[in-house]
Amino acid sequence: MDASRTRLPLRLVSVAVPACALLLVAGCSGGERAAGGAREGDTAQAAAPRAANDLQADYERVIKDVLPSVVQIQAGDSLGSGIVYDDKGHVVTNAHVVGDGKSFRVTTASSEGAEAAKLVSSYPEQDLAVIKLDRVPDGLRAARFGDSSKVAVGQIVLAMGSPLGLSSSVTQGIVSATGRTVTEGRGGGGTGATIANMVQTSAAINPGNSGGALVNLDGQVVGIPTLAATDPGLGDSAAPGIGFAIPASMVRTVADQIVADGRVTDSGRAALGITARTVVDDGYRPAGVAVVEVSDGGAADDAGLRPGDVIVKVGNTGITDITSLAEALASMSPGGRTKVTYTRDGDERTAEVTLGEQ
Repeated sequence: MDASRTRLPLRLVSVAVPACALLLVAGCSGGERAAGGAREGDTAQAAAPRAANDLQADYERVIKDVLPSVVQIQAGDSLGSGIVYDDKGHVVTNAHVVGDGKSFRVTTASSEGAEAAKLVSSYPEQDLAVIKLDRVPDGLRAARFGDSSKVAVGQIVLAMGSPLGLSSSVTQGIVSATGRTVTEGRGGGGTGATIANMVQTSAAINPGNSGGALVNLDGQVVGIPTLAATDPGLGDSAAPGIGFAIPASMVRTVADQIVADGRVTDSGRAALGITARTVVDDGYRPAGVAVVEVSDGGAADDAGLRPGDVIVKVGNTGITDITSLAEALASMSPGGRTKVTYTRDGDERTAEVTLGEQ
């Protein structure tokens, strides 16, 4: 089964946090380790602490190198994170972090207080945005972005940001999966975006981590932590170790366009060129997507679809609701051809569609 097309049995939530959030911290203590005499096998066991020390040194090196490029963003009453994108003061973050705001307060590693920043552009369809500092503080350091295609399952990664308002926090984990297609909820300030090729990670992603950095041990940003999963079966409590990050390649594609042109000019996202809604069957179960409007000259219009048609399949993927349609299109590209199966007046029909751009 293609993981990118699998619907996850978990709810996904954006991870910005109100600025007034309260954190309670409980202390803990460790027990003593008993001392003992040397015995057979101690030589092999002695190698383990050295390996652990090497890994610890890697962690410390990466944190020292990258953490100064991760900032805290205050947008109204909410807090999130961001990554310094260049030496001109551009900061990339999530669209749901900036929300409807136009001006922000940004705390950088090199500034004594919060710096003022303004929105350059937000692209909610990919849950990305770029803001720019009014003043570039001395010592501002841009992050290095890695190659998303080289991200591998099992790779060690660190998540850096401001969870629960705690700036410059770091958690660690591995890449749990790649190529995930997930849909963000609209609750809690989420944009409702369907995002393809996301990196799944076990590194803890908590409210406030949104817009921060998911980093490999080479000190390269491989993604922007964006979503955390909750389990509806457990009262929407957090599902530990299941978080998602937008891959660095998509971050660069969107951010480069915003920095250069002030907006996204080439989304790379496939579209049918319709306005649609979910329809239900006699049992009130989602049963397809009804076309409400067709854009003149768009992909659906050219293929002969019209208002009232109900889309039930795109390619070989069954379509039951708006989310499943968005996820099917997320794996495709503008200009690609696909077969759309739909019903009209009770009859099932098919059309070859050349996809447009969102």
